[in-house]
Amino acid sequence: MKRVDDFRLKLGNKEYVPIMIGGMGVDISTAELALEAARLGGIGHISDALVTDVSDRRFDTTFVKDKTREFKHNILNADKSSIKFKLDDITNAQRRHIRGTMDAKTGNGLIFVNCMEKLTMNSPRDTLQTRLNAALDGGIDGITLSAGLHLGSFGLMADHPRFREAQLGIIVSSVRALQLFLRKNAKLNRLPDYVIVEGPLAGGHLGFGMDWAEYDLATIITEVLAYLKAESLDIPVIAAGGIFTGSDAVRFLEMGCGGVQVATRFTVAKECGLPDKVKQEYFKASEEDIVVNTQSPTGYPMRMLRNTPAIGSGIRPNCESYGWLLDGNGGCAYLDAYNRELALHPDGKNIVVLDKTCLCTHMRNYNCWTCGHLTYKLKDTTRKLPDGSYLQPSAEHIFKDYQFSVNNEIALPD
Repeated sequence: MKRVDDFRLKLGNKEYVPIMIGGMGVDISTAELALEAARLGGIGHISDALVTDVSDRRFDTTFVKDKTREFKHNILNADKSSIKFKLDDITNAQRRHIRGTMDAKTGNGLIFVNCMEKLTMNSPRDTLQTRLNAALDGGIDGITLSAGLHLGSFGLMADHPRFREAQLGIIVSSVRALQLFLRKNAKLNRLPDYVIVEGPLAGGHLGFGMDWAEYDLATIITEVLAYLKAESLDIPVIAAGGIFTGSDAVRFLEMGCGGVQVATRFTVAKECGLPDKVKQEYFKASEEDIVVNTQSPTGYPMRMLRNTPAIGSGIRPNCESYGWLLDGNGGCAYLDAYNRELALHPDGKNIVVLDKTCLCTHMRNYNCWTCGHLTYKLKDTTRKLPDGSYLQPSAEHIFKDYQFSVNNEIALPD
């Protein structure tokens, strides 16, 4: 019986352990988590979501404080169109985060950054281009384009000297999305180095509607592989979403995938950025506690724990400090929902917003507990301690369990 270690992911002229850890923001996929994946010969992601705040926490910069001070006068104003990021700040924060991670890298693996198109930041094109090019400046091994079709993202990097050197990939949830991306970028003569196909059981934002349960990762993978073969395109396909054991991974590798992307099991790793008390909530979750809702202002359905503190919260929008989801006109679905409730409760007290959540603030404070569909199985991957809590495994333990396990077995940590 084959193990994941019997396969290798080929990118360029090098081979890697075909395990990729997904890029969970905000700093949930920490540098420490990504560095472990690279040390072990695989691929780890960091995320550039709220990278100014991540920089402030990790490097004692003051990007968020400075932005808050600059726009403090606008806090009570419903119109957020004037709230702009300084592109130099985004560049400096991104470079700092990337370089700090890359300077610490050991092993033969790679470190990528997950870059979400839906972080529009009140200036979608300029801020996205800044983040992408600053990541290349910082020496990142690769960039994964996520949360959007990214039809113009390759063009935003095309003039960078590392555009054809770094590994560049795209996350899709259908063969049609991949076709659109390739067609749009054909004139650049630059194919993606890998394609991550994310199915409906993934965590966080989903590339499906509320009919997500009607879709199946294996079916989508089959369609993508058939399309690439028909077009004579040699692009490694990475399967993602609901791959919980090494045996799950092997099934996709035997189908012809180059590798797998996994994240749910790493949410409870020691190196993961979630607070310890939140990790225990993930361990304790039952299958009924995992829900898909439309709380996200992005317009995408989102999977999270039912008891997520962000659900039903009516906190004041914190766009002056963050504002990562403001569209090009300063709008946000949560901002609209909050202002609607404020009009009904002009004293500003006891506001509850049930239909949307302030994703920036709640993700920053680890109060938006996004998760994969199989989170309820996490309790079966570790040991319960005498005090009733669950032991956090190391990232190395989880990685090697994926790499070497057989028969759907899961090795428990010591």
